[in-house]
Amino acid sequence: MANIQMSASEELVERFLDAAARGELSAVASMLSHSPSLVHQSAENGWTALMLAARNGHYDIVERLLSFGSDKFSTNKSSQTAYDIAKFWGHRHISNLLARTDDKCQRILPSHDTEEQENFFNRETLDRLCEKRSDVNWLEARQSRPETVYLLFSSLNPLVTGASAGDTNHQPEVRLCLLGHKAVQELLHKPGTVLIFLGVEKQQGPSAPPTEGSLREPPAWFALNTDEDPEELLKQCNTKGSFLTRPTPGLLKLSEDDAGIVAQARSVLAWHSRYSFCPTCGTATKVEEGGYKRTCLNSDCKSLKGVHNTCYPRVDPVVIMLVIHPDGNQCLLGRKTVFPVGMFSCLAGFIEPGEAIEDAVRREVEEESGVKVGPVQYVSCQPWPMPSSLMIGCLAIALSTDIRVDEKEIEEARWFTRQQVVDAIIVGTKAAFTMPPRQAIAYQLVKHWIGITSNL
Repeated sequence: MANIQMSASEELVERFLDAAARGELSAVASMLSHSPSLVHQSAENGWTALMLAARNGHYDIVERLLSFGSDKFSTNKSSQTAYDIAKFWGHRHISNLLARTDDKCQRILPSHDTEEQENFFNRETLDRLCEKRSDVNWLEARQSRPETVYLLFSSLNPLVTGASAGDTNHQPEVRLCLLGHKAVQELLHKPGTVLIFLGVEKQQGPSAPPTEGSLREPPAWFALNTDEDPEELLKQCNTKGSFLTRPTPGLLKLSEDDAGIVAQARSVLAWHSRYSFCPTCGTATKVEEGGYKRTCLNSDCKSLKGVHNTCYPRVDPVVIMLVIHPDGNQCLLGRKTVFPVGMFSCLAGFIEPGEAIEDAVRREVEEESGVKVGPVQYVSCQPWPMPSSLMIGCLAIALSTDIRVDEKEIEEARWFTRQQVVDAIIVGTKAAFTMPPRQAIAYQLVKHWIGITSNL
């Protein structure tokens, strides 16, 4: 008798799955009204009615199954969710339904009216005055003024002042060394020196009462890079500063104001160090527009016809994302072999040509961890001048939870609970892992998530 009952149950599941696959809404609705638990049943290969309906493009069936509580996070034996299946077969209307904004997984994300976040390297204390970059006479006049500020870089390492400025094992007060025209005058005429215009100091707001100092033109800032011997440079400039020889963690010891200036200067100078010759024809190039353009000296070069991205400073977009568990109370973090022992961070990767931010997030997370991602929300970004990346920070909701690490990409990935993350942020707490430095956007993304889930 038990075998007959089991066979009848199996037959009911088979008819239900077949009706969902064929798009027979009335049959699916009728069977669900008598046996609601059918919505959770699957075939031997792990395919649920939701997956079958998504595969065949039956929107009304998918909608009905979701209304009965069908689990869209479940995966078949090929680790595919209904969302993956709909997207693969080109049923965008169904994949959008499965990731709809009024869905539970989307409600894990905060509303878009959250306060704008300022990250390290983001602060803008200079007005870049882009319109002055092509004014050669104005730039030359500004270079020789006594109030003009110069930042000196040796092989992309900035000159700084402060106790033990070259020591990266402590946290002394480190500031950029501000030089005048006289200190760098000889360097400006050497062929190996690259000079760029950074901007002028921002003036007081319009509501502030004018002062005697504010009526003058604000000082201009320039940065120059050379490959000359650092010791000789210090003697030549007559300064007691030193060069930060390790960008990380050296640059992270700067003030917020100085870090913002370095982010601009070092990124542009790094581009110049790699693009002395035209990427199109191999001919030498000349610096123009205050250091924001390199023009090929070959009059027949294709780069001189139209607008080409090889002529302007390069910025490499990188997605960095905190993946949130479907339960909303865990996040996915990974570690590379180069990380300090015990440190975990957000997953990250370069955006590929022709790829949207959201798709890059989904691709990189699945490549590195095997976890599939649905909704993605932008949080904030951070210039990262090592050498010239733009870190685009996002939150993402996982559609699957099984981890399969690609060891070519990362060493390990784990789900950490909210409490474990809080313990890692609080200094002195015995934590399960350590966080990246607070200056990194990864730290700020995790802290942001903790903030928005503080009421859970």
